[in-house]
This record gives sequence, structure tokens and C-alpha cells, in this order.
Amino acid sequence: MSEWTQAQRRVVVVGAGMAGVQTAVALREQGFTGTVTLIGAEPHQPYDRPPLSKAVLLGKAEGSAFDVDFEALGIELLLGREVLGVRPEAHELDTEAGPFPYDVLVLATGAEPIRLPGTEGVPGVHLLRTLDDAERLRPVLARQHDIVVVGAGWIGAEFATAAREAGCAVTVVEAADRPLAGALPAEVAAPMTSWYADAGAELRTRARVQRVEPGAVVLDDGSRVAAGAVVVGIGARPATGWLAGSGIELGAHGEVVADDRLRTSAPDVYAVGDCASFPSGRYGERLLVHHWDNALQGPRTVAADIVGETPTVYDPVPYFWSEQFGRFVQYAGHHASADTTLWRGEPSGPAWTVCWLRENRLVALLAVGRPRDLAQGRRLIEAGTEMDPELLADPARPLKAATA
Repeated sequence: MSEWTQAQRRVVVVGAGMAGVQTAVALREQGFTGTVTLIGAEPHQPYDRPPLSKAVLLGKAEGSAFDVDFEALGIELLLGREVLGVRPEAHELDTEAGPFPYDVLVLATGAEPIRLPGTEGVPGVHLLRTLDDAERLRPVLARQHDIVVVGAGWIGAEFATAAREAGCAVTVVEAADRPLAGALPAEVAAPMTSWYADAGAELRTRARVQRVEPGAVVLDDGSRVAAGAVVVGIGARPATGWLAGSGIELGAHGEVVADDRLRTSAPDVYAVGDCASFPSGRYGERLLVHHWDNALQGPRTVAADIVGETPTVYDPVPYFWSEQFGRFVQYAGHHASADTTLWRGEPSGPAWTVCWLRENRLVALLAVGRPRDLAQGRRLIEAGTEMDPELLADPARPLKAATA
């Protein structure tokens, strides 16, 4: 593509979170000279989400704005603007302020938290997804209320950790029989159950919420749990409702179906981050990854394709981390296809790793307090190296020295 035609092109990115911001920045880094417009629904300067459940929530930081000079990069920011729909055949977005044309569109709207049915408008019920959510919760923690957390997933555990640190009494209620039921196999999640009690939080499993009343959560067995505030962390779904009627293909979870270069079914439209799934050759299935690292990696592929370079196929080893109850938990890969599970270290101890293998090749691992295992394991997953299971099970041996 000539410099002249590129300079005439207008790329519009919808969504000003990590995926959207990184896409805009990557376009400039890769030499794109056309117009780049970033549209965000929130009025705030674009910000990073992980600190919301930690430093911002506890008042240790005012915010978590990205350290990006948008003006210097020539990136136009349109903040506090809702996008209502898209008409791909016309290459136009519908916004509150009227139609907005694009040559190339990038969908980066992320995910939205699932609300607890029956709690719309009930005072004292909170979500934790946005900067405004964290700001509303900060004084709740400061007043040391009795807090009920609904959901023992990643966000529930992180919030419970912060609430205990702030001196709140915390009860976590989980409908499944263990924490992280949707994310990890039972035997791997089981050791994490005791972390709650160790931190002084009560975990109640097989506990389904029937309703929330002022000052209490009522469970389906009729028991009542005192609640000065309720924080709901029962998962998130792709924020794609606004695409209804656009003709852009959505998948089983409501996510945008993207190909291995993150292109959608509509011409000149890409999708990246939490709102999109992509086919993984490594794992032989379509992946929908709701984690920060995916929102960091995908934009490079999108930008390369837009500027006309031939990007490498997007097939990352998924990665995420969580800090909870004084532990650093990291996960890499995708364990669904594994035929063997191996432990390195005792799960009752402070540091241990679970390795998932398929035909003696590492496909995923979970490391608790063993960052070196994670770093080496991630590279071994990428390389598809054959491992020696017996050597791998020795926690004193570096992972990279446990190859066949």
C-alpha cells in the first residue's frame, strides 16, 4: 500500500481498554500514517484494570491511567461516547452523536460483568469492573462493613483479599462445590479452599443466593448472611449486544468470531481482546480468553494486518496471573486437551505447580509462588518440547531440565 493511500485511511477503534489502546499504539509503532480514532464509552482517560481490585480499591493509588501520550502519537480520543451499532456495508458506526465513518474498524469492547438476577437497583450491591465501581467500593472498605462476595472465582478471591486487608469481615458464597469451579479441575482447586480461612474469610460452597435484602443476603437454604455490602463476581460476558443486526458473526458465548488474524466476518472489521474468540491451531479449538495478556498480544497482529504486513497467525499461549490471599498464582496454556496431570511440590505448602501434559508435551501449567516454573513452562508449551514426566515431578529440578 502506498504511503499516500495509507495516509487517507481512517481506522476507528471501539473500546478504550487495554486491547483498544494497544491497537491504536501498535498502529503507530508499525508505521500507520492515517487517522486513528479511539472511542470509549467511559468519560475517564483510558486506564488499566488489574489495579482496580488492588491499589485503587485500597486507596493506595488514585487511578491507573495508561502511560500513553495520545496527542503525541496523533491518536484522537472520543471519550464518554456510546456506540450504538455498526453498518458494515456502509462502513459507518452509529453513535449518540450521529453516524461516524470508518475505513477499518477494530472491535475492542471487552466484556461486561454478569449481574446477579433480582439485584437491579438494590442499594449496596456492587460490581467490580470499572474505575467508577472501584471508586464506589473504596469508602465501603474504609468503613469496614460486613461484606458478602458472591462468586469464588478470580475476581471474587482478589476482592476478598483486598477487603480482608482493609479489615472487613468477609463471607464468600459460591454456588459450586469449590472455588474456581469454572476454571480449574476439582483436584487443583481443592487446595485453594483453605486459603480463605487462612486469610480470615469465610467460604460457603454449594451456597446459591435466593435474594438480597437490605443488610442481608438470603441463601436458598433459608439462611441469612449479614451484609453491609454485596460484591458480585460471577463472571463476565463479551460486550457485544450493540452488534445486534450488524450481520457480524457472533459465537456461542456472544463473542465476535474472529479468524487467525483476528478478522471478523465483515470486511475491514477486526476484533481483539475479551470480546473475540480465535481459532487455536495449538489447541485444536476456538479460544475465548478473558485475560489481560490476550488484550496486550492481539493488537500487534491486528495492526500488522491493517498496515499490510503479513502477520504471523495469532495463536498465543494464554497467560494470566492473580494475587490472592498472599499468594501469586499464574496460569499458562489451556488444559482441556490434557491426558496427564502432574504435581510439583505439595499443594498444602506455600509453593507448588500443576503441569498438564498431552502425549508428554506440556499444554498448560498453574504455578503458585513458583514464577520460574511459569516462565520456563510457557516457553516449553510454545516450543512443544517433549518432557520426561518422572523428572518433571521433581520440584527441585528446573522445568527446562526435565525434557525427554
